[in-house]
Amino acid sequence: MNNTATILLLVFLALTFLQSGYEKVFYWKDNVSWLKEHFSKTILKNQVPLALFHLLILELISGILCVVGVIQLLTDSGREFGFYGAIFSCICLLMMLFGQRLAKDYDGARTIVIYFIPAVMAVYWLN
Repeated sequence: MNNTATILLLVFLALTFLQSGYEKVFYWKDNVSWLKEHFSKTILKNQVPLALFHLLILELISGILCVVGVIQLLTDSGREFGFYGAIFSCICLLMMLFGQRLAKDYDGARTIVIYFIPAVMAVYWLN
């Protein structure tokens, strides 16, 4: 197992984004309702459902690419899918960070940074 740390990071990212995507799909109305209130004083106040849909698509892409990346690392040591999964993960997290900063939710933004660090590590190790 030459790629143990990288595989663990990809599993972490896959779990994070597939679970988040699951929550958005099955609790869509609750998420939209909460986020409309969260962004009520920002320029995103009228764009919440569309922004959430875009984030959902990117999260699912991230999670799926990370899963395929783990399989690829285990079978032939290929890095392409995991690399793109990590890149998409970083993009998702930057989108969320932007939203939290826009809403002036600095504690939420700080939490996103905690997820961003392993995502960047995965990009670095897979590059």
